[in-house]
Amino acid sequence: MNCKRDDLLLYAVTDRGWLKGRRLYEQVEEALRGGVTMVQLREKNLPEQEFLEEAVEIKELCRKYHVPLIINDNVEIACRCGADGVHTGQGDMDVSAVRAILGKDKIIGVSAKTVEQAVYAWKHGADYLGTGAVFSTGTKADATGISREQLQAVCEAVPLPVAAIGGITKENLPGLSGTGISGIAVVSALFAKPDICLAAEELKAAVRRDILHQKE
Repeated sequence: MNCKRDDLLLYAVTDRGWLKGRRLYEQVEEALRGGVTMVQLREKNLPEQEFLEEAVEIKELCRKYHVPLIINDNVEIACRCGADGVHTGQGDMDVSAVRAILGKDKIIGVSAKTVEQAVYAWKHGADYLGTGAVFSTGTKADATGISREQLQAVCEAVPLPVAAIGGITKENLPGLSGTGISGIAVVSALFAKPDICLAAEELKAAVRRDILHQKE
């Protein structure tokens, strides 16, 4: 399965911090109904068996909407649940090792802040890049920012689609126009909203208008 540029248009990354008594499954389904184009299941503290059960459930949900499911960091869970791919950070398993395990048909995303990291990921088997934080964010405490110029340099350095991430909202999105990104990865801009479906619809329309310059 190859990663298409359109898959990154509106990339939803899950976060249990915004559940507020609801099930993650329900929130993901709302996001899918609103038009998200890829889902990343990110679980840092869930026991492995619970993570697997959740991943299997959400994989079936994503399949119903024909949207790829990516697992954050955990290659074993991705393999066991039949996910479409894995996203790895700079401190995680090397992209070439992930590719050797997953094979050529799965999607591999890599977090890359610099041109050097981007080129390495591309040459060693990545299908797309996640680059940021492009704005300040409270979602990831250890996230360091990158400039618009750095983001554009990463986009220009490799032929891979790039999703910008970090503090992106409908309001600041126009500031990323012209950088070369294929879309945005968001957490709180979706899952912190009272109406996740509506938030997804509005963000998707904004990306098309402000980044891709497509007419409705």
